[in-house]
Amino acid sequence: MHIDLDDGVPPTLTTQICVVGAGAAGITLTRRLLAEGLDVILLESGGLDYEAATADLNAGENIGEDYYELDQARLRFFGGTTAIWGGRCAELDPIDLERRPWVPHSGWPISWEALSSHYAEARSLLDLPEQLPTPEDLERSGVPLPAFDSKRIRKALWIFDERHNRFAFDSCADLRDHPRCRIVTHATVREFVAGWGGSWIEHLDVRGRSGRRLEVVADHYVLAAGGIENPRLLLASRSAMPSGLGNGHDQVGRYFMEHPHARGGHIVSSDAWMLLKAFGRKHLVDQNMVAALVTPGLQLQAEAGLLNTSLTIAGRRPVHGAESYGMRVYNKLKHDTAPSRNARELWLQTKRIVNGALHYTEPARPWMLHKLGRLDVALVVRGEQAPNPQSRVTLSDEIDPAGVPRVRLDWRTSALDVDSVRGLVTALRTELRRLGLGETHPADWLNDNNARWTTDPLISAHPIGGFHHMGTTRMSEDPKHGVTDSEGRVHGIGNLFVAGSSLFPTSGWANPTLTIVALALRTAEAISREMTAASAWPMAKSEARMMSAAN
Repeated sequence: MHIDLDDGVPPTLTTQICVVGAGAAGITLTRRLLAEGLDVILLESGGLDYEAATADLNAGENIGEDYYELDQARLRFFGGTTAIWGGRCAELDPIDLERRPWVPHSGWPISWEALSSHYAEARSLLDLPEQLPTPEDLERSGVPLPAFDSKRIRKALWIFDERHNRFAFDSCADLRDHPRCRIVTHATVREFVAGWGGSWIEHLDVRGRSGRRLEVVADHYVLAAGGIENPRLLLASRSAMPSGLGNGHDQVGRYFMEHPHARGGHIVSSDAWMLLKAFGRKHLVDQNMVAALVTPGLQLQAEAGLLNTSLTIAGRRPVHGAESYGMRVYNKLKHDTAPSRNARELWLQTKRIVNGALHYTEPARPWMLHKLGRLDVALVVRGEQAPNPQSRVTLSDEIDPAGVPRVRLDWRTSALDVDSVRGLVTALRTELRRLGLGETHPADWLNDNNARWTTDPLISAHPIGGFHHMGTTRMSEDPKHGVTDSEGRVHGIGNLFVAGSSLFPTSGWANPTLTIVALALRTAEAISREMTAASAWPMAKSEARMMSAAN
């Protein structure tokens, strides 16, 4: 059932599970919990398409390094930012979950084996193959890749989910028609109202666009509103805990991470054709679209103290060059056109046409432009950002129209982020020399030992970062170092869970969506186990209430 709060609902709704946020995490959780026989209410602050007034609820302050305007950094309607998702999927590497002595605050509270079992189901939900393609599969398909020493340079692949509307409202008829699911749109949560000394959520205080009030009462609550909104709502829920929920150790909102983008340099090579063919375009492997990239080998990471950062090789305008006409048009449309359904469809159709053309013109087009001196064979960096407690989300003094304090983002990269790019580019230069494939010229900013992260507007359509908001409610078995436990439950609050990339203790190089889906399945499994402990659950809840009243 779909309900729009603006159309009126009873003042109180009750359910077993309430999920806040209808993006990839929230929709995945809802589907799994329904499959387990549970009743679910799915709340979405936005409607079914872009609305300027609703998007304004995302607005806030950027007080750290340059970042996208916050009202443009994520979408607030059913399906969330997946509405403009490029479809890149990859799994985190096992090293990303490990405690790395050279990476402060690294280490996940779950093992690679535990996560990989949920990756298997996540792949099926995104219609990805049971076994992801490997660089060896790409080579067997006829695309030669450089024979790098894998201890120094490791080759990897993205795979693409080609269904761009997978989480759109029109693709969720199974949820709309399910007898145990209620989707409530234009339902902005003002606060998770806690009782019992902050150890239990009693209800949600929800508002519609016109100010209509709704109270939602559930046995369990899941906050799945994204890496900026998740900490914002926890910090704003202050009626029982003045510092916010889950924030007894000042951890909520810290460790904000992105996948920052940059120019790593360029390659001068007589074999530019091979490099552009291998890395500068997508490839079809066993009916799956993939693209190649490189990361530092595991031995190099340990020896040189590098992050698991990444780069790919593609034709790009030289430093200080002029932006292409096509990119100027694209950027103007992007900035001047609201991301409504019609605009997104136009963007997708344009992208399909461009990708179709590139299939026939790449790598000849960039190779010819390179020969004419108009394009560099550039190193396009998509970095891992080290977890940094000073990079954080806090609240400002301004209140939005829904009554929630606006967000303040203080994004900070670190010397380790820069050093890791420098180390990867240096290793690539050594390997390309060894293989006789050319000379690598690092970007000027990497030649300064005191360099700060430096973006380049000519390196990507999204030059600052991937719009990947991670780490702000990180998992940790110790509440002094994180916000949730390994299943996503907020420390000290028995019935509140968090889902999404805000859980990530580290980011790796991989785009986060596949991992978001895998962790959502893991959290849904944990909630289902508790809920199916049929007779014990109501008794435990009753006893907890009695203990709270006595205290």
